[in-house]
Amino acid sequence: MRPQSFILVLSLIFFFLHCTKTLGQSPAAAPAMAPPKTPVKAPPADSSQAPSAQVATSPGPVDVNKILQKAGHFTVFARLMQATTEDTELNKELNNTNNGITILAPTDNAFSSLKAGFLNSLSDEDKTELVKFHVLPAFISTSQFQTVSNPVRTQAGTGPRVTLNVTTTGNFVNISSGLTNTSISGTVYTDSQLAIYQLDKVLFPLDIFTPKPPAPAPEPALGKPRKAAPDAESPTAPKDISGAPALLFLLNNALLLAVSWAFGAVIYS
Repeated sequence: MRPQSFILVLSLIFFFLHCTKTLGQSPAAAPAMAPPKTPVKAPPADSSQAPSAQVATSPGPVDVNKILQKAGHFTVFARLMQATTEDTELNKELNNTNNGITILAPTDNAFSSLKAGFLNSLSDEDKTELVKFHVLPAFISTSQFQTVSNPVRTQAGTGPRVTLNVTTTGNFVNISSGLTNTSISGTVYTDSQLAIYQLDKVLFPLDIFTPKPPAPAPEPALGKPRKAAPDAESPTAPKDISGAPALLFLLNNALLLAVSWAFGAVIYS
């Protein structure tokens, strides 16, 4: 056999052995696919309304209603202030005096959470008191809430039925009316004289939504003084006649002497 034929046969043998080994190997397993990820659901949105961006101060007269409308989602409260003319009174006070004012403004969501027809069921007097109950007759910054003295007076009047109580924990400011418990959720507007804060609930004053205490009984009318009833006659004290017998004795003796003298005069004349 020639060397060339030997090399060719040897090459064919090696090629056959290599093909046999390759075909005997099992195919590589496909890489395992990762399980699909479960999408993460976003947490349910809070029922409270997100605080609006703070309204910037502008030159010119202060207009409370325009500030609320510009802030957004205070439409109901702004209309209520306008219907009761409370916005006019506040604007007059802010632009003509140096008095400070703090407004606790409920959002539209706060009013929509009330039962249907709530505002229409109130009298005009109650609507006015409700608005004034959300107005404090002093400028209070967020830091000053930590030092206010309770009860906090409102423009609805004085007394425990129209006042508020404020408690703070750090920057958290809680407002309580006795019927409503809520907190300040944002600053709507602030300058050196006026501060407006956002509330997520409507404050209910005790004076409107609880029975009023009974009126005191009227005092008796002042008439003419009655005459005192005459006292029962006391029995007359018996006269002291302890000296009467002696007096009678003397008178009798005198009479006897006179009779004797007269009789003697007659006899002896």
